[in-house]
Amino acid sequence: MRHLVAHRKLRRNQGHRMALLKNLVASLIENERIVTTVAKAKETRPLAEKMITLGKKGTVHHRRLAFQFINRAGHVKKVFDTLAPRFSARNGGYTRIIHLDERKGDGAEMAILEFVDYQFKKKDKKEKKETAPKS
Repeated sequence: MRHLVAHRKLRRNQGHRMALLKNLVASLIENERIVTTVAKAKETRPLAEKMITLGKKGTVHHRRLAFQFINRAGHVKKVFDTLAPRFSARNGGYTRIIHLDERKGDGAEMAILEFVDYQFKKKDKKEKKETAPKS
C-alpha cells in the first residue's frame, strides 16, 4: 500500500525533479500551454495553480514567494499582472490536462497542460512572394 506517499519521483533525484518542475511551471506561464507526459503534467498542475493563487493575493510577500519558486522576474510579473486578474472570479481549477496519443519513440502517454481560458491563436500564413522566373 502507498500510504503517505504523495508525489511521483519521475525517476529523478530531488534537485533534478524540482528543477524540472520549476522549468515546466515557468514554460506554462510563458506559453500558457505545454505538451509533456501525463505524469509530469499531473505533478506540475498543483505548483502552477499555487503560483496563480499567489498572484491573486497580490502582496509583496506573495510576489517574493512566487519569485522564490519561479526565479524569473518577467514570469512573476506576468503572473501578477496578466494571469491573476484573468482568474480573479475563479476559486481554483486554473489548469486542465488534455490527454494525447502516445509518444512515438518510447510509448509514453502524452498530455497538454494549459490554462482553462486558453485561446488557440492561429498563425497568419505569410503570403507567398511572387518570384520572377529566372532567365
